Amino acid sequence: MQKLMKHLFKRHYSVLNPLNLSNNANPLSKILQLCKSGELSGALQLLKSLDPSEISAKPVLYASLLQTCTKVLAFNHGLQIHAHVLKSGLEFDRFVGNSLLTLYFKLGTNFLETRKVFDGLFFKDVISWTSMVSGYVRVGKPMSSLELFWEMVACGVEPNAFTLSSVIKACSELGDLKLGQIFHGVVLGRGFDSNYVISSALMDMYGRSCALDDARQVFDDMLDPDAICWTSIISAFTRNDSFDEALRFFYSMQRDHRMSPDGFTFGTVLTACGNLGRLKQGKEVHAKVITTGFCGNVVVESSLVDMYGKCGSPDESRLIFDRMPKKNSVSWSALLGGYCQNGDFKSVIQICRKMEKVDLYCFGTILRTCAGLAAVGQGKEVHCQYMRRGGWRDVIVESALVDLYAKCGCIDYAQTIFDQMPVRNLITWNSMIGGFAQNGRGEEALKIFNKMVKEGIKPDYISFIGILFACSHSGLVDEGRECFISMTRDYGIKAGIEHCSCMVDLLGRAGLLEEAENLIETAEFRDDSSLWAALLGACATCTNYKTAERIAKRVMELEPDYHLSYVLLTNVYRAVGRWNDALKIRRLMKDRGVSKMPGTSWIETSNNLGSSFDFENSLVPGESNFVDEEGIG
Repeated sequence: MQKLMKHLFKRHYSVLNPLNLSNNANPLSKILQLCKSGELSGALQLLKSLDPSEISAKPVLYASLLQTCTKVLAFNHGLQIHAHVLKSGLEFDRFVGNSLLTLYFKLGTNFLETRKVFDGLFFKDVISWTSMVSGYVRVGKPMSSLELFWEMVACGVEPNAFTLSSVIKACSELGDLKLGQIFHGVVLGRGFDSNYVISSALMDMYGRSCALDDARQVFDDMLDPDAICWTSIISAFTRNDSFDEALRFFYSMQRDHRMSPDGFTFGTVLTACGNLGRLKQGKEVHAKVITTGFCGNVVVESSLVDMYGKCGSPDESRLIFDRMPKKNSVSWSALLGGYCQNGDFKSVIQICRKMEKVDLYCFGTILRTCAGLAAVGQGKEVHCQYMRRGGWRDVIVESALVDLYAKCGCIDYAQTIFDQMPVRNLITWNSMIGGFAQNGRGEEALKIFNKMVKEGIKPDYISFIGILFACSHSGLVDEGRECFISMTRDYGIKAGIEHCSCMVDLLGRAGLLEEAENLIETAEFRDDSSLWAALLGACATCTNYKTAERIAKRVMELEPDYHLSYVLLTNVYRAVGRWNDALKIRRLMKDRGVSKMPGTSWIETSNNLGSSFDFENSLVPGESNFVDEEGIG
């Protein structure tokens, strides 16, 4: 056994044997020089011409050849050299092993093969372990990455900066903020806090975990952040909807710190411009993209397509898309999303039919469009295309299908898809809760909500809008109160205007007008007209005309052009016989130029969608025409 170990260590350190590289007559030195200059074919030809007995420094030779294969993307040649390594027994050499692992890691298509190479290494140093830890993150297996990291630590191998940045990325992918914070502590303890790669990974992790203040603290603690760190903090702002801050940092990065943005910086900033609807600023960034030579970059140009679509310029979006030399699934989705947002549903369907290959992300975008327009016919068509093209068990698309059928009133279809899904994310649960709510099935919405919580899915801002809406439309007053309190008490979610509006509507429908009014008066949004308008709707059946009068007048003060406050107050005065006051309100409405808003509905005829119907010029057989009371002589 001692002889074997001595033999292995001799091989392990054989790379340190000096080579006479200055001797040009030495064929080995020529091969190494060719490898250094990236001339793989010349190096291999020279190697084949040599007698095996001439090769004395095998480890350094094969390590160099493997590194060159990786450099010039010659995986097949690398496999051949791997075979020679196995025949020569050099797989035990540390440097040959790491070069082999790098080849499979960077060029291999099957990560299981890379794992086999790793498991076969006799000497595993921190570079070997880090390659695998980062590799699992790259192939979308963050949990495996963390498991391997703990195994590495158990083997007594000390992690380096790149190892820590990889496990931080794994925490980011898993959304495990607490574990990420623990690794942040390890970073500080080992003195890696000034490392740009780790700082960038930390900002990305905090940004993805909605801990924007922590991301900002990491950035502020850096003495001289580089362009990648600037991009990371800008991206964190964008992910957390702090779009103005993202733009401010973008301009500061260039103006105050003379940093040049890269393609990812431009992509992030264009996303911020699009979400803010700032077409002018978006065009300024577009000009910067042109002057800095990033035209042709698929990330940047896809972001431009998205920005123009969100800013209401789908024609500009299409022009950029048509000029793109290379398009990916994000490009197509951005184009489709732009048409969706601008109501050009017909173009979305036409593009979808022409696309040779529709990926899962595009299907999700198209289905969300159909859901927004309640276009169940077209939605079913897309659903069929998804099934015909082999789509199955994708959480993004199937969540969009649940949302589509729920919003179109096909709640049983939605529940069937939901029940069959093996994996559900928060969007899936929210879609199902909202679907039951919109279809008046509040008790079922509560059951789904409680089931979600039991399965360990933490409800978010949207979840509580759905459940409060369900309670409101099903008269579940006590349950609604409990959910409203639990939102802040148990989950730390601050009540937004949508939550307050649902609660006001719930209490108003139950006739608890005073409680609803007190809720508004104590809310942060007490001067928001939409809350008072929600309460105003409940006053339509109110028997206490003084309360109705007070609320209607409050809405008229906050929003003088809101027609329903005038109509309701007029009806209240008429109900109690105050005809003169009713007439005054009608005159006030006329003097202020306030007119009733006509109701519209979506109708589908022959696969075409419309949102208007001229009742005034249409005659319904067997029915009399309606005439405004003021037109009666």
